[in-house]
Amino acid sequence: MNKEFMELLKEGKVEWAVRKFENDEAYKTNTPYEVARFDGNVMLNEGINELWTIVCSASGTDFDNTSAYLGVGDDATTEAASQTGLSAVTNKVYVAMESGFPTYGTSQKATWKSSFGSAIGNHAWAEFTVANGNSNGAKNLNRKVSAQGTKTAGQTWELALSITLS
Repeated sequence: MNKEFMELLKEGKVEWAVRKFENDEAYKTNTPYEVARFDGNVMLNEGINELWTIVCSASGTDFDNTSAYLGVGDDATTEAASQTGLSAVTNKVYVAMESGFPTYGTSQKATWKSSFGSAIGNHAWAEFTVANGNSNGAKNLNRKVSAQGTKTAGQTWELALSITLS
């Protein structure tokens, strides 16, 4: 991850960032055509309960490199703690973590990051989540609604989420 992208994630308690690349070559040379950042988040009840299960017992499914996925959908329904994942019916996708993510253990912060390649997530990006599986059947820690444009075939977009607890 480049230094500029890490700087975007430093401020605020919850922050999302999207780096948009026009094509695979731009992704390989690390030259995004746009970097978007948006704050805010609603923790979902199911995710909060799963965190306490993980913290207080030997069960539950972690939000770690082998289980965590960032999800993107096209539904703009306002966030609510009672929701259980992305609201989109058809246009939604969950993508596994990049190598080395999530990062955690310092500064009371965890950061998740996924890359949506040229054939993945080609629809409007309006809602976001981190889940401990690759479908709405998994436990979703949070949900954020923010219109971030429409990803088209051939583009690669990176999505990162940083949550700081204090």
